[in-house]
Amino acid sequence: MSALLQVNANGLYCAVGAFYIDPWRPVPRAIVTHAHSDHAHWGCAAYLCSTPCQSVLRSRVGSDSNIEPRPYGESFDINGVRISLHPAGHILGSAQIRVESRGEVWVVSGDYKLEPDSTCTPFEPVRCHTFVTESTFGLPIYRWGAPSETAADMNAWWKSNQQSGKASVLFAYSLGKAQRVLAAIDPAIGPIFGHGAVEKLNRIYRETGIALPETHYAGSAPAATDWSRALILAPPSAHGSTWIRRFGTVSTAFASGWMRIRGTRRRRSIDRGFVVSDHADWPGLITAIDATGAECVLVTHGYRAPLVRWLCEHGRNAKALETRYDGERDEGTESETPEPDSPDPDPIPQVPA
Repeated sequence: MSALLQVNANGLYCAVGAFYIDPWRPVPRAIVTHAHSDHAHWGCAAYLCSTPCQSVLRSRVGSDSNIEPRPYGESFDINGVRISLHPAGHILGSAQIRVESRGEVWVVSGDYKLEPDSTCTPFEPVRCHTFVTESTFGLPIYRWGAPSETAADMNAWWKSNQQSGKASVLFAYSLGKAQRVLAAIDPAIGPIFGHGAVEKLNRIYRETGIALPETHYAGSAPAATDWSRALILAPPSAHGSTWIRRFGTVSTAFASGWMRIRGTRRRRSIDRGFVVSDHADWPGLITAIDATGAECVLVTHGYRAPLVRWLCEHGRNAKALETRYDGERDEGTESETPEPDSPDPDPIPQVPA
């Protein structure tokens, strides 16, 4: 890598500007692409993020954290390095970080998707010399269908469960995915409840100005609640926990890009799988990379090798970059199971410097 950005023991570092982008250990100054825990590490002395990201980042790294918000598109200097943040379309406040020094421009994508949704600012391509991209779903098999068709399938599943007298429990990652699902479904079908982790973030989304259907905290519902008409949104880590028992007879579903692969739903013991991802699919990755005009592409996480190989075969200068980002990780395999309705089923790990 050139001197502009380098990977060290703490993460992706700009020595000229003396800052990190999405570090994986506590550092003096971190520029954060978005608030998922593999990109926003607890314990940094100072954070900088997009303005829409501020509230959700504070909920993840601590209310007393030193967080400086910046509007999308605004340029500013850090120790002579020109910085600007641009929409990534991943979740609320997600940003690509543009870094410029002495005429050299790098863009760090964080996580991103190209298809727009109402819960975050749409992705905007940024021209650069070097593009640092994710590759969570970097295989040709990963191709997303029309969001309207997926929403119709979720609504039909919910209605069918009502007719069978079953509560509908839909698992979706609590930050970003749950809100996207909530914005897509038809609230006229019945009441919608949320696990505590989901409700916490629903409130932040609404306070930020994102329109979401009305939801209720499942933990405060009366004991005599009839769950047979309800849709309950919960993080994947709640699957199989005692928290689920309160709903009686249920039908379960999981919203994730991993549902694109046959057998994933069966291995999870889930009744239905809906292909919903907050990451770019294979065509989206290629489209985004082409739009940057980058001379060099560095692939950080996911299916790195296939994407690098394809880019090189098509005349690109591409390399894999070793990082600690997870992408849309399979939360169902985590060893820790949260307590019922715990405030955050995805705690930010405290890794010593």
